[in-house]
Amino acid sequence: MSNYVTVDGNQAAAHVAYDFTEVAAIYPITPSSPMAEHTDRWSAQGRLNMFGQRVQLTEMQSEAGAIAAIHGVLQSGGLGTSFTSSQGLMLMVPVLYRIAGERLPGVLHVASRTVGTHAMSIFGDHSDVMACRDTGFAQLSSGSVQEAADMAAVAHLAAVKGSIPFMHFFDGFRTSHELSRIDMPDTKELTALMDTEALDRFRARALNPEHPMLRATVQNGDTYFQQREANNTAYDQLADVVEGVMAQVAGVTGRKHHVFDYYGAADATDVVVAMGSVSGTAQEACDYLNARAQADGSGKRYGYLQVHLYRPFSAKHFLGALPETVQRIAVLDRCKCMGSAGEPLYLDVSSVIANSDRAGKVTVIGGRYGLSSKDTDTAQIVAVFDNLAAAEPKRGFTIGINDDVTNLSLPVRPLEDFEDGDIYSCKFWGLGGDGTVGANHNTIRILGDCADMYAQAYFEYDSKKSFGVTKSHLRLSKKPIRSTYYVKRADFVACHNQSYVRQYDMVQEVKPGGTFLLNTSWTPEELDANLPGKMKRCIAQNGIRLFTVDAVEVAQRVGLGSHINTVLQAAFFQIAGLMPVEQALDYMKDAARKSYARKGDAVVAKNVAAIEEGAQKCVEVAVPASWADAPLDESAAEADVPAVVENILRPVNAQKGDDLPVSAFAGYEDGVIDMGLTAYEKRGIAVKTPEWKAETCIQCNRCAFVCPHAAIRPYLLDQDEARNAPEGFETVTLKGGKNLPEGTRYAIQVSQFDCTSCGSCADVCPAGALDMQPA
Repeated sequence: MSNYVTVDGNQAAAHVAYDFTEVAAIYPITPSSPMAEHTDRWSAQGRLNMFGQRVQLTEMQSEAGAIAAIHGVLQSGGLGTSFTSSQGLMLMVPVLYRIAGERLPGVLHVASRTVGTHAMSIFGDHSDVMACRDTGFAQLSSGSVQEAADMAAVAHLAAVKGSIPFMHFFDGFRTSHELSRIDMPDTKELTALMDTEALDRFRARALNPEHPMLRATVQNGDTYFQQREANNTAYDQLADVVEGVMAQVAGVTGRKHHVFDYYGAADATDVVVAMGSVSGTAQEACDYLNARAQADGSGKRYGYLQVHLYRPFSAKHFLGALPETVQRIAVLDRCKCMGSAGEPLYLDVSSVIANSDRAGKVTVIGGRYGLSSKDTDTAQIVAVFDNLAAAEPKRGFTIGINDDVTNLSLPVRPLEDFEDGDIYSCKFWGLGGDGTVGANHNTIRILGDCADMYAQAYFEYDSKKSFGVTKSHLRLSKKPIRSTYYVKRADFVACHNQSYVRQYDMVQEVKPGGTFLLNTSWTPEELDANLPGKMKRCIAQNGIRLFTVDAVEVAQRVGLGSHINTVLQAAFFQIAGLMPVEQALDYMKDAARKSYARKGDAVVAKNVAAIEEGAQKCVEVAVPASWADAPLDESAAEADVPAVVENILRPVNAQKGDDLPVSAFAGYEDGVIDMGLTAYEKRGIAVKTPEWKAETCIQCNRCAFVCPHAAIRPYLLDQDEARNAPEGFETVTLKGGKNLPEGTRYAIQVSQFDCTSCGSCADVCPAGALDMQPA
């Protein structure tokens, strides 16, 4: 029986893992923390595991403590689980060796994340799990939210059956935080697959005073080597164990998986090998290229081999999944091993081919992609196949970047004929903290759970978090969605902050004939005066429908302050037409009532009013024909701007960091960056800024004390400075001020380009001397 729900990868994995777990010892680290949070909440709510008990969750003081606690649980015969990422996983490594060496069936669920090198990054690649490949843990990879649920069960079942610990991993953020509508497996049916005899054997070997045993001995060279080799048989058999467990799980879910899953032409000549979230993208590339090959009769056939069980790497199963017709293989690794002859997966595949009867018949090359969640799209995978078929293919290549220093990057051509007509795609440009991300979570759940659509949402953050740029990428379809990359050509694009129109290229992302929604206070006449010429041209020349709504005014009038999310969510449903708008608004209202019932009827009423007005106040703007030839704005040149500002800071702030070549970072290889760059980072994102009422001010300076961005500051001026101040520079007589010259004046100044409209200054002012006014 199908149980379709809209969840992210963290929740999918944790939901299944819960029923197989007796004790979870954790220490939170991004992006794995939600797995532990879900487990903690379910335990507190009384959810029972397969043994009829609540999971006992303990938060330790470090990741090293968490894995040590799991080690103790396993030694005592309990089933222990932890969740981690990146540096946290690195702190566990010494104990991982011990758990594996003692053949204890623990399970780690890892939202795989970049390990800090020249800089820290919270985003995803495989550098953390690859650093653990020699620990003895089996490593099982998932490539989607659906697989995160299915493979979580495989990991727990196979760990007990094979008496080897498992590390189940999926891409941090790309899978861990991607919202997707999946068929959640029945955990009661999955736990019924547990090998009870193997479980009993594990418990029988637990530390117990009733039958004591000696463990953790110290060995010399006369015996250590032999005992390590004595484990070979268990690892040799593990791939077959996992295959058997996967078949059992498929009997429950109806979804078949193998140690290696092949997709594409049965007689493929060119194959890409990879693991993780790139799998759906690689499948799209294979379909695209196979359709073209059939049309032009090139004779080439394309395929993709997805790695699920990475450790132990089974040569038998790998070769069994690879078509006999394969002539060329490109292996993609999502990590960088400095100084190595190749990345880990590439070296494994090369070794298997070199030691098989296909040696000399198959060319194997390797490349890197997706470090720190660098986006990897279908065109880039096509570029990999193009390179693979070249007379002299580039080895050790990279995709997704422009390497103009070591020249390892592959040229990527746009796929003009690549169609995604079955998918309605959306992109929302929001301001961190304005509720855009939360609103899109609700939108996806409404469309996924109530409109019977396949839904996917992925959220792109910058490191500022609150008041940084957020970009929400949504896809909706009546068919399963495989696209695991950013939305770059959208049917619907929304800008939730009007200051963005002069900072970012947004409307260029709208497909011809698509829709652009702007949250703005500008009238149609003011739009003509304020929109950049480039934007107006794009709208008119591509037949883009333009809608506006003043969500800020609506939210403040109904009493929601800066929370504009419900207003804009209602406007989206009004415009998009993906489901009857009244039905969508009813679902929104029901969600608001459930979410805010604890805060009282007044809060619920405000949200309901915002939903209704969001739909009503959204209007379509008639696009003037003159916009098609709108004059382009001249960019003002600045003198004496440091090179780092021109070459790095400003492209990054304009959301163009992906376009920077490797050469832009010459001299910055070690992660050091120039000081004082904040002085050049004037984003001007404020919708409202504080206006100072000099006659009311009591000069307490609390406003400056609480301002998180140093955007409001008090100043003292002597008589000469006050006399020479520019016109409009208001000052008042200083109150108090012992030991200061007579005639000293006081002023409050606000930097509108640094202000974020948080309103903290106005809230803390005891005299009401600050009033938030439109910027």
